[in-house]
Amino acid sequence: MHRRMLLLSGLAMPALAQSWPARPIRIVVPFGLGGSADVAARALGEPLSAALGQPVVIENRPGAGAVIGTDQVAKAPPDGHTLLLMSNTHTANETLLPNRPYRLMRDLAPVAALNIARHALVVHPSVAATTPAELIALLRANPGRFDYASSGPGTPYHIAGEVFLAMAGVQAQHVPFRGSNEARTAVISGQVPIMFDAIPTMREQIAAGRVRGLATTGTTRNVLLPELPALAETLPGYEASIWLGVMAPTGLPAEIAQRLNTEINRWLGLPATRDAMGRGGAEPLPMSIADFTTYLNTDIARQAEWIRMARITA
Repeated sequence: MHRRMLLLSGLAMPALAQSWPARPIRIVVPFGLGGSADVAARALGEPLSAALGQPVVIENRPGAGAVIGTDQVAKAPPDGHTLLLMSNTHTANETLLPNRPYRLMRDLAPVAALNIARHALVVHPSVAATTPAELIALLRANPGRFDYASSGPGTPYHIAGEVFLAMAGVQAQHVPFRGSNEARTAVISGQVPIMFDAIPTMREQIAAGRVRGLATTGTTRNVLLPELPALAETLPGYEASIWLGVMAPTGLPAEIAQRLNTEINRWLGLPATRDAMGRGGAEPLPMSIADFTTYLNTDIARQAEWIRMARITA
């Protein structure tokens, strides 16, 4: 009887894959509107819908450092109709939030990587620093008296800030917000003086004089802000980024996962996609499912090392 059930189960998976998708596909974004994950999900939705012949619905479910929306996907049926738009916030949370109700690599299945982007380090114009070295000197002379904003605990911008402080050997207070828009508004208004944020968005604010750009966080200078040095020029070895990917509930049939991976990589390979992502400061990150799985496991270990180095707590 048990063998018969296994055989029937094995036959059911190809049948499910052949009938998929049978209804609209939901992409859950566990972050707020307007952030890089939300923008990427909406950009992906239209070509994925055209390729699969079903509407793709984007649902923002922010809260608890991306845990709320992620847990909803982890508990959804693994039938290919519910996907997660995730980022390296999730790989950081594997160390930072030990009591979350899911485990990333146990309860979710890798589908595809999307893109990677670097950050800009900016300060309010009232801050008496025009270079990274001057900011470090200012923070060293005033330990704990300056604040920096982020889009929330465990987000790539938070990790970028804490690793910067640790490598520079200085102190500043972390002020988390519910999203990048709120944090950015606080910096522009002068309520919080320092922030790591997305390059394309901050490029506009730098050009308008609302903030002062000090550096970018790649290993080399960024083409969107070539006048700014890489922070690694001041802190050798420093690098920070935000990358995005797609996962699904564990148990997703391999045929469906492969179809999604193929369609997403096809979209990432289009010149129009590369151009659009480039304008947004990002680079496509096409990978096979196996390579993305390795990438996730590697980043979980890397984030754990950074979190321990910077002594970040939830």
